[in-house]
Amino acid sequence: MDLTKLRHIALIVLTVMACAIGAYAQDNDMILNRPYADSKPLHFGFSVGMNFQNLAITNNGFVTEDGEEWYADVNAHSPGFSVNVLADYRIAEHFNLRLSPGLYFGNKVVRFLNHRGDPEMPDQTHYKQSQNIKSTYIVVPVDLKMSAKRYHNMRPYFTVGAMYTGDLAKDRSEHLQLKNSDVMMTVGMGCDFYMSFFKLCPEIKFCFGLKNLLERNRPDLENNPEMMRFTQGVNKIKSNMVVVTFYFE
Repeated sequence: MDLTKLRHIALIVLTVMACAIGAYAQDNDMILNRPYADSKPLHFGFSVGMNFQNLAITNNGFVTEDGEEWYADVNAHSPGFSVNVLADYRIAEHFNLRLSPGLYFGNKVVRFLNHRGDPEMPDQTHYKQSQNIKSTYIVVPVDLKMSAKRYHNMRPYFTVGAMYTGDLAKDRSEHLQLKNSDVMMTVGMGCDFYMSFFKLCPEIKFCFGLKNLLERNRPDLENNPEMMRFTQGVNKIKSNMVVVTFYFE
């Protein structure tokens, strides 16, 4: 995801959080909800939210025998849906260890452009093509939550951690094929709002994949050079995503 889109998503989420904090502080600062909620050694919850998936694609400029030079990128993003369960273990006053396995549903649309093709030709498949990669991820995030001191019914926090992802989508014989598992580093921020009967915790998290997901071994395309050229034109593919989550604890 490019920096402009990343800033837009972060700005929207932070603006909503800031407005909620301001409104909540004005109306509820005099009532201390759930004063002992943070003293529990272990508590549970669940979350729902959205994810914005992206692929960082490194092209190599490969030129086919017939003079075509294909480049791949992801230039548009569709929001996906996320659902998790949560187990939170209190380490110290300001530190918690959080495990939140769940499912992420989403997709990425990869666009392929032939830099040596003619966009005016009647047959546009020699100039541009696309692939819609749908994903159903099983995710296992482990985060260290670092919280500030509670201020009335609010408590901002930051998180750092790692997340395993496993894609349940079946392999398909398409332009690019991705490996089914990845490990991601994560950083995030959020704020605990202490309601009368639960905590509401909106959070934004940035996830950066560590593995090269490109599957270069494509026996399904051995006799299909028209499709194999897309794999040959790419060096590596890494996944990243932005996740907006609302925890109920």
